[in-house]
Amino acid sequence: MNSKIIIWSITAALAGLLFGFDTIVINGAEEELQELWSSYLLYGNNDLFHGIVVVGSALWGTVAGAIFGGIPNDLIGRRKTLVSIGVLYTVSALGSALVSDPWAFAFFRFIGGLGVGASTIAAPAFISEIAPASKRGGLVAMYQLNIVFGILLAFISNYIILKLIPEESWRWMIGIEALPALIYTLFVSRVPESPRWLIVKKGAFETARKIFSMISTRDEVEHEIALIRSSIDKTVVKDERLFQPKYKMLLVLAFGIAFFNQFSGINAILYYAKRIFTQAGLGEDAVLLSTIGIGIANLIFTILGVVLIDRLGRKQLMYIGSVGYILTLTTTSIAFFNNWAFIIPASLFLFIGVHAIGQGAVIWVFISEIFPNHLRSKGQAFGTSVHWLLAAIIPAFVPLMFASIGPGAVFAIFAGFMVLQLLFVAFLMPETKGVSLEELQNQLVHQDNDLSIHDLKQTIRL
Repeated sequence: MNSKIIIWSITAALAGLLFGFDTIVINGAEEELQELWSSYLLYGNNDLFHGIVVVGSALWGTVAGAIFGGIPNDLIGRRKTLVSIGVLYTVSALGSALVSDPWAFAFFRFIGGLGVGASTIAAPAFISEIAPASKRGGLVAMYQLNIVFGILLAFISNYIILKLIPEESWRWMIGIEALPALIYTLFVSRVPESPRWLIVKKGAFETARKIFSMISTRDEVEHEIALIRSSIDKTVVKDERLFQPKYKMLLVLAFGIAFFNQFSGINAILYYAKRIFTQAGLGEDAVLLSTIGIGIANLIFTILGVVLIDRLGRKQLMYIGSVGYILTLTTTSIAFFNNWAFIIPASLFLFIGVHAIGQGAVIWVFISEIFPNHLRSKGQAFGTSVHWLLAAIIPAFVPLMFASIGPGAVFAIFAGFMVLQLLFVAFLMPETKGVSLEELQNQLVHQDNDLSIHDLKQTIRL
């Protein structure tokens, strides 16, 4: 594989590192912030205010970024969108660290959330559009690998800062992100534009040919361009809408994988890991070290997922993840009901592991693959919007749910949803490994008839 493909993919995937750091850094600061702003109430409830405004502000920004991120991704291109994301992260980190009231804090965290949401569209789209079909899964999954590396860095950074700067440590925890954000912005400004975007959106065949020639042989370049041209000729690009009958199965697939990703409880666990371990009865040092352990487990198993995704395929990894979810979430629920604190860290580490191999490795790859070239940004915006809307709603209510029904019941609910995910994988999810984006377009979309589940099973290897 051409080294430029690897370099460009890693550079774009660094948006994931900032995504992981930005979303999880609040984990170390959220209890201090709740105490600091305890007088602020939402409907007379501080837990609700804390969950929706202080912790949830970045997530609501992420929802907006996911909904509208497809617009700049189509209008100005993948590269300029990725550069803009770096600017948003930098402004958010500095602004959030310098404010002194929760509403201003929420505003700047919202800005960072816009960057997170947009990055889940722009980075996977860019990588999937330059990667060879046989290596696309692993390259796009490097975005997820960077997310979990960012998560681990956030956990470690929080631990070190809390030890070194105990007073108002939250400012340093949040603000330190500005440094990697600036570095990322400089790096990503040097990658080229996606050649597929240049052809489909701008008709710039020669510019695209020059970029393709940097990573492929002459024959491969002409073959790629011929496939892209053919995919355009088969669709009325300017008049195509995403929400029409022939794309309904693609929408179901994107919705399903995003819906179940969040109803596994992954974001709720990552955002409130410190609180969960505290409620399990662990001491302060054990709590902080356990959160770092989650980050390490996430990284190790994500590397395994990246290695396996183009070998076993997307569907097989989702089977592993689904069964693993059911076992670990059920175990965690039972442990909370019986006050078995010693089981909970190990159970959650395993939960993170099966997530990293399954949903974590697959979601961004799968959503970036299944939509046609000319609708990729819109399709990704739909799938990621579902993901981030639920990622905002579910963690926002976790403090309230823990206080009302208890963590044991919450984990039992998550386990129930994972049984439904297993059925989704078994009966609806297709395998997409090793197929070019244009061939997937032909296989997944029937231009003249609605795509039924039966058709899907016949045209895609299960």
